[in-house]
Amino acid sequence: MVDRTTSGGKSSRRAAFRKRGLRALNFAAALGLGAALLSGCANAPATSTPLRGTGDLGVIIERAAGRVQIINTTDMTRLATVAGLGDLSHASAVFSRDGRYAYVFGRDGGLTRVDLLEARITHRIIQAGNSIGGAISQDGKVVAAQNYEPGGIKLFDAATLELLAEIPAIGHDGKRSKVVGLADLPGQRMAASLFESGEIWIIDIANPRKPEVTRLDAGKEPYDGLVTPDGRWYLAGLFGEDGLSLVDLWAMSPRAEKVLSGYGRGETRMPVYKMPHLRGWAIAQGQAWLPAVGHNEVLIADTTRAWQESGRIATAGQPVFVMARPDGRQVWVNFAFPNNDTVQVIDTATRQIVRTLKPCHGVLHMEFVPKGEAVWLSCRDEDRVEVYDTATFKRIATLPADNPSGIFFTARANRFGM
Repeated sequence: MVDRTTSGGKSSRRAAFRKRGLRALNFAAALGLGAALLSGCANAPATSTPLRGTGDLGVIIERAAGRVQIINTTDMTRLATVAGLGDLSHASAVFSRDGRYAYVFGRDGGLTRVDLLEARITHRIIQAGNSIGGAISQDGKVVAAQNYEPGGIKLFDAATLELLAEIPAIGHDGKRSKVVGLADLPGQRMAASLFESGEIWIIDIANPRKPEVTRLDAGKEPYDGLVTPDGRWYLAGLFGEDGLSLVDLWAMSPRAEKVLSGYGRGETRMPVYKMPHLRGWAIAQGQAWLPAVGHNEVLIADTTRAWQESGRIATAGQPVFVMARPDGRQVWVNFAFPNNDTVQVIDTATRQIVRTLKPCHGVLHMEFVPKGEAVWLSCRDEDRVEVYDTATFKRIATLPADNPSGIFFTARANRFGM
């Protein structure tokens, strides 16, 4: 005889088990589909910000407005503007090693970290009373600011702008000095010049919280400095005397030596309306191409022969920037007032001026695209930026900009001293 009550109970339990199993399978499938959708969303590009690389990006300083433009050098277009950067009347910028972030140093002592991909400020601090530039370390982890007031160098964490160390610029005379010519060097070091005290400092930042300083006598009033592309030589221009101060950074015991001394001997020095700049890396054909202070000349020094003078070229005015095209075949020169509407191009093979351009009034800065086929010029007094083909010398683009000054491209991230 069959117990129907027991058999029916087992059937009911089996049916309930099957239902629970189906529900579990359906839930698992739903979870899998949800995970797939989430994974797809994570990998999909944001619709509001198109994906792009950083290698053809750059910034244009809009000095009066306290803004930077983010531009694309390949398309020669403006991508975005970022405001709120303070006084940019003598601003400069360096870049993170991946080219994503620009660190902008303002005249008001502001240091601002700008995300070039998201077009926004990530961090901003006021770190001094008057600052004119800075540098980023070889490993990209430390940002350094050079300051006029109160005078000195400050080291910051590149990711957070946390202050790591402060180095007061106290010269051998016991007085504070303006700091100029700050540049990154191989071996986690930096170099800088002290204007009033006439010194060059080599700063070891292997431990950025405890930097070590080597002090060298440089000469009278070093006003700017450059590092050669191989990172071997640091060269400081001297405002208070005719000549430059040179340091061999490979030497076991570095010292500063005078080169091009007395280049203006017998000539009357002209009033200097704008300090020359050495940060353009005008090293080409084994020669350094340098602005003469208070003279209408570009000086040429042979880097392979103890930096002896090997020539000079008469120019249309007092040079401010003397910048070499990346391949070294051309050197482009702009000038101080009253010749700041002029740009001249020197062929380094013949040492001849091959073109004189009149692009606009107030040409303040020049920047070559990474491989040198074009150069961008800031036209401060005419509120625009001009782009020229360096082979044909033809204008190929014009971009509106509010009182532009410095132009800086992310290719600088991979060069010493930039």
